[in-house]
Amino acid sequence: MRPLIIPGILAAFSVVVIYLALQLKLSPPMIVGHSMQPRSFPIFLMVINLILIGILAWECMRNPPKPVELEGITTWVSISVFAAFYFLTTYADFFIAIAVVMFILSTSWGERRLHVAALISVTVPLTLFLLFDEVLKIRFPRGLITNWYYG
Repeated sequence: MRPLIIPGILAAFSVVVIYLALQLKLSPPMIVGHSMQPRSFPIFLMVINLILIGILAWECMRNPPKPVELEGITTWVSISVFAAFYFLTTYADFFIAIAVVMFILSTSWGERRLHVAALISVTVPLTLFLLFDEVLKIRFPRGLITNWYYG
């Protein structure tokens, strides 16, 4: 019964999201056209989630998981970095935060070549920024770098 606690929590979350999505009003046809209603997307995702939870519960009952060892320092560094990500995005800039988080995570998980970690932590946020700004025409929240770029 204990291995089914996490799937149960995930299933309850999925059902709550589906309930909340069903409370949203339908968009008028002239706005949506022939495409999907905005509330359909979270419902679709949560139905997929419920299917995957069913598979997970079935696997847990068929092959009960072995006890898990305590996590190492790398996991706690990762959790701390993700907690610090919020403060970096709030007080510095989203792209500075992504670069710092990627660099710290890659080095803490074993990347010994600092130049590779630095290259990845600069290239990926820059590529994401250019993709969203130039291709998708989506602007990011203002910060140190985005203020400089947007003028």
